[in-house]
Amino acid sequence: MNAKAEKKKRLLHRLTSVKRNKLLYLMILPGFIYFIVFKYLPMGGLIISFQDYQPYLGVSGSPWVGFKHFERLFTEPTFMMLLRNTLILFALNIVIFFPLPIILSLMLNEVRHKLFKSSIQTIIYIPHFMSWVIIVSITYVFLNVDGGVLNELIARMGGEKISFLTSPEWLRTVYIGQVIWKELGWSTIIYLAAITVVDTQLYEAAEMDGASRLRKTWHVTLPAIRPVIITLLILKIGSTLDLGFEHMYLLLNSLNREVAEIFDTYIYTAGLKNGQLSFSTTVGLFKGVVGLILVILSNKLAKKMGEDGVY
Repeated sequence: MNAKAEKKKRLLHRLTSVKRNKLLYLMILPGFIYFIVFKYLPMGGLIISFQDYQPYLGVSGSPWVGFKHFERLFTEPTFMMLLRNTLILFALNIVIFFPLPIILSLMLNEVRHKLFKSSIQTIIYIPHFMSWVIIVSITYVFLNVDGGVLNELIARMGGEKISFLTSPEWLRTVYIGQVIWKELGWSTIIYLAAITVVDTQLYEAAEMDGASRLRKTWHVTLPAIRPVIITLLILKIGSTLDLGFEHMYLLLNSLNREVAEIFDTYIYTAGLKNGQLSFSTTVGLFKGVVGLILVILSNKLAKKMGEDGVY
């Protein structure tokens, strides 16, 4: 009886808390509905990766084939090419792109002129709001062999024009350059927000000890935002095989396919374009499982190192 009473008391307490904070719950309701409708409910469709799905038969009428599509994915010669290309591009994102927003945030934090700082932030935020179609199109104008601004400049200086957009050797350089251009400024927002909540007394204490700006950045600012850096790094690792379809598809052509084809573009070209819905779902499921495993492992590693992790 006491256990029942205690359980009822806890339930009433929770209901009272919900009623008291109803406006807060109402505020998060649209986001909650979004994730349910567009993230969780579609997961039921993953079942077709174990079927030879035919739209006119539906999920219930399509024959079961077990792990047939998984066997095909892992045994095809293109699998290692897809894995290699995806991992190389992801490594470029981690090694080159990931530290840049941190460095830029620290630099912006040292700017004391508010108008100049806000102007710089506005300029570097703008590319984020452009679609990849626009970003790649602008790159085409600059790097195209026939009439490209950069190639024309190289030719006038007596050099030989370079096939930036079709050469496999330049594909990854162009890719990471476009990622930096589009997302660098926008990625600083979280770090700048984290820096603003750093206790100012720490800076004052460091200044009294004679620390320079660089020393204060290294010994105060960076340790203070380290939990944010670790969290974003874990989430970034979770998207190892998920680089995005649109960007790479716009860069992909028959001449650079050997280094440009990744899992995201393969799902479209080999799966959806050819009507192989079950196979494309299998590739997507593989990506999701790998991402989930990497998030769990990296989160455990972060906790062993004394960090909070994602959960």
